Amino acid sequence: MALTDTAIRNAKPQAKPVKLFDGGGLYIEVSPSGGKWWRLKYRIGGKEKRISLGTYPETTLKEARERRDEARKLLGQGVDPSDHKKAAKRAEAGEDSFEHIAREWHGRHMANKSESHAAKTLERLQKDVFPWIGSRSARDIAAPELLAVLRRIESRGAIELCHVTKRICGQVFRYAIATGRAERDPAADLKGALQPVKSEHFAAITDPKAIGELLRAIEGYTGHFPTLCALKLSPLVMLRPGEVRQAEWTEIDLEAAEWRIPASKMKMRDEHIVPLSRRAIEILEAIRPLTGRGRYVFPSARTASGAKDERPMSENAITAALRRLGYTGKDMTAHGFRSMASTRLNESHLFHPDAIERQLAHGERDSVRAAYNRAEHLPERRKMMQWWADYLDGLRTGAEVIQLERRRA
Repeated sequence: MALTDTAIRNAKPQAKPVKLFDGGGLYIEVSPSGGKWWRLKYRIGGKEKRISLGTYPETTLKEARERRDEARKLLGQGVDPSDHKKAAKRAEAGEDSFEHIAREWHGRHMANKSESHAAKTLERLQKDVFPWIGSRSARDIAAPELLAVLRRIESRGAIELCHVTKRICGQVFRYAIATGRAERDPAADLKGALQPVKSEHFAAITDPKAIGELLRAIEGYTGHFPTLCALKLSPLVMLRPGEVRQAEWTEIDLEAAEWRIPASKMKMRDEHIVPLSRRAIEILEAIRPLTGRGRYVFPSARTASGAKDERPMSENAITAALRRLGYTGKDMTAHGFRSMASTRLNESHLFHPDAIERQLAHGERDSVRAAYNRAEHLPERRKMMQWWADYLDGLRTGAEVIQLERRRA
């Protein structure tokens, strides 16, 4: 029997909740404290569920029936009224916006990345994505709208950045799908819509004679002393430029001849051990009186070593020094020291390829192996790093160049 306003008003609280049914799953529940709550009982996916439709008398009988009918329409479309209600609340609070979801995704999924990588990812979103679609609901963003955002980046000639941003957006949309705030990933629909990235390798000098000339040029560098030391150290440690410039004294043990870089600084989020050759130790000993009381081995020229706002040298410091020495971007890059070492060491056939790859801190495909391999091949790597330093010294001092083609027995 259908409810009436009179019956609802006259309903008295009991020791236990009392349910008065109206029809179509709608009922009003009178609590022992006297509160009266509209409820809707329904089934979806073979499960019985309930949602609240408001309180009486704030929500009248007529309004409760209208809300029941709206929920029934959603059920007819295969939509769970409870999920729809939650989505509406999130949208009202801005929790369904692309920016909100992206920041939430960033906080959860960038925690296992290096600080610099996480910062760059957020910076790309803030600069190139949020201003255009940040306030839009993720479920409403279609492929053409996302393409228009990416085209703005593409128009600047930043093709690789455009593709990186597309990949980041795709990760955000997939997170939105997983958390019930989107139905599909529009980034997946943009395959082939962007200009392809032209693969370019970092310029590197690998010819022994040219390596010797470069090392002698570095010796003649007359700029900022920490930059000179960073330049001298770069060929010896096989690290990425960012890892060199952010070196901290607490990471370096000169007595043990080791540099242990924490996982937070490494691209692959794995602690990395760099055996230090005698030549590398000499360079670090030379700069220690100048910067040893501060945090960074190679502090910025704009901040004093040990100052409260001390920062590492700039990203472009080593590259700028190479340009000052007359090497263009087509000749040599700061990243090229890694390619130099990889090429010459692999061609020597004196060391196991895995030892070379591990020292280069390249990505380990096997995640289980990656968990313990930071010290893998370490004895061989120690020998290799000293051999490499001696080899470079020979080239620098003009010793006879021997082409390294001898294979292992």
